[in-house]
Amino acid sequence: MIVGVPKEIKDNEYRVAIVPAGVRQMTQHGHKVYVEKEAGRGSGIPDEQYKDAGAIIAPSAEEVFSKSELIIKVKEPLKAEDPLIRKGQILFTYLHFASSERLTRAMMKSGATCVAYETIETDDHRLPLLTPMSEVAGRMSIQEGAKYLERPMGGLGVLLGGVPGVEPANVIVIGGGTVGTNAAKMAAGMGAHVTILDICIERLRYLADIMPANVTTIISNDYNIRQKIKESDLVIGAVLVTGARAPKLITRDMLKTMKPGSVIVDVAIDQGGCVETAKPTTHSNPVYEIDGVIHYCVANMPGAVSKTSTYALTNVTLPYAVQLADKGFPGAIKDDKSLELGINIVDGKITYKPVADAFNLPYHPLSSLVQFSQ
Repeated sequence: MIVGVPKEIKDNEYRVAIVPAGVRQMTQHGHKVYVEKEAGRGSGIPDEQYKDAGAIIAPSAEEVFSKSELIIKVKEPLKAEDPLIRKGQILFTYLHFASSERLTRAMMKSGATCVAYETIETDDHRLPLLTPMSEVAGRMSIQEGAKYLERPMGGLGVLLGGVPGVEPANVIVIGGGTVGTNAAKMAAGMGAHVTILDICIERLRYLADIMPANVTTIISNDYNIRQKIKESDLVIGAVLVTGARAPKLITRDMLKTMKPGSVIVDVAIDQGGCVETAKPTTHSNPVYEIDGVIHYCVANMPGAVSKTSTYALTNVTLPYAVQLADKGFPGAIKDDKSLELGINIVDGKITYKPVADAFNLPYHPLSSLVQFSQ
């Protein structure tokens, strides 16, 4: 198969979808790999390393897309890339369709088979391709939140860990999954007082066992969120409903009860955000203020720490990419249920129900479109 790796064009997105070791593995399997010129530069990977591994360096995205049967990316296609994606191609990347009707309709129109990193799910309900970036984003959320709490950045002027004789900051983490757990670890390590809210009592029981003494756990509901948010200095939105739009757990009226200069980092913004007032921002213009509360809603947070993120991401995406290249579609999903769950759109039809539900569009079970031979 011919595999294409275009350069990412999202604002300040420095990650790349494959590393030289991945190119080497693909070529050893008999595949041809096109990598767009300087695609790896933002992650510290020069073109020479790709060439040494067996890649063909393409001068433009147009050439990569036109020649490739399998396109591997990091982020969802932007408008400029929509016309480059064609019927019969396999697109393998983060898609987050439920947060963008424009993108959903564009990929339906393209006729491509769209495989979403974020909905590949194992039998034990892990999300292996989302986990490493959730780890990065969770840790970064505290790093960024601490920065915007500084007075020159418009914040309260609060140090997360305080100092002897001065109380530490109150950090509220809504969601106890991978993002929330990593955020809580970082905040606790910096000495903040951390509260994790989650709807699953078993998850809270686990977190209470593993977290240090400056972390408390509370069941998540509207009443508790309203109470805790009043005393918060930094709020981390770490809510995830797999493949679906995030619920709005922090409403506009809650902002008026928060301290002026407090900070919200909505990590769920990729899926529409869990804050009613959240809108996607970029690394170039990361924050805005509503009712005195600073909102940080960068939709590709891990792109800022691209070297770490690229290697962490490709560690988990490469085995699935190799399967797709080796067996094609639908061969690759025949024996891999987790990869099958990653299929969101096939030949213009939505095959992942939460995406269809998000926009009241028709849902087509994959089994109705693809027949597997015994």
